[in-house]
Amino acid sequence: MSRRRKKHDHDEHIDESWLIPYADLLTLLLALFIVLYSMSSIDAKRFQALSEVFNEVFTKGTGILEYPNPINQDDAVTFEEKEDQEETEEEYDLESDMLELKGIQEKIDAYIAEKELDEMLETTLTDEGLLLLIRDNVLFRSGSDRVRNEDLVIAREISNLLEINPPRNIIISGHTDNVPINNSQFASNWELSVMRAVNFMKIVIENDNLDPRWFSAKGFGEYYPVATNSTEQGRAQNRRVEILILPRNKGDGTVVSID
Repeated sequence: MSRRRKKHDHDEHIDESWLIPYADLLTLLLALFIVLYSMSSIDAKRFQALSEVFNEVFTKGTGILEYPNPINQDDAVTFEEKEDQEETEEEYDLESDMLELKGIQEKIDAYIAEKELDEMLETTLTDEGLLLLIRDNVLFRSGSDRVRNEDLVIAREISNLLEINPPRNIIISGHTDNVPINNSQFASNWELSVMRAVNFMKIVIENDNLDPRWFSAKGFGEYYPVATNSTEQGRAQNRRVEILILPRNKGDGTVVSID
């Protein structure tokens, strides 16, 4: 009887060996969660410290979102507003500059009227500047680049009219008609036109009150006519010297060129 009972008790015993690996697994999972939590806490602290550093350096505030803007919103200017402001200033400067050129024109026109030189000199105010036109018959003989002795007085008086304070860049240009020229001195109208401009400019800058650095000379030959070349009257108008007084935002010094 006793043997049979012992055998029965042995059959009803529950095997609990699985608890050991299960406990180990739970321990490992717990350790893993602890490690992960600690890592996230460290990152959060590092992020917070980094945020405080940036706040201190860039904003002097107490928090990233709470920091007040360092730029006074009342003083802030958008790109468009700044661009509009610059355009307004440029327009104002241009308007003021053109008014000054208008005053110079009135001064030259008064001289033309006083000397009764209306058929020789003429002024025009354009977007390019103030243009003083000197007709061919005032300064030069036909085919010559030398200012006539009798016209040296007018050339020097014109130089006095160019005394501008503060000074402006001035371009002196020579023009011809389309009648070909080919002599021992000039091989083309280009050469004649540029040498007329240069020789006239030399007389102008003899004036000690004028700085040569503000002057330039150009020759356009026959390629910028103001009248027809089919008549003698038109060709006479095309043979001319022009003085262009530039706005202050144009021009960059003395240059002698053939365009």
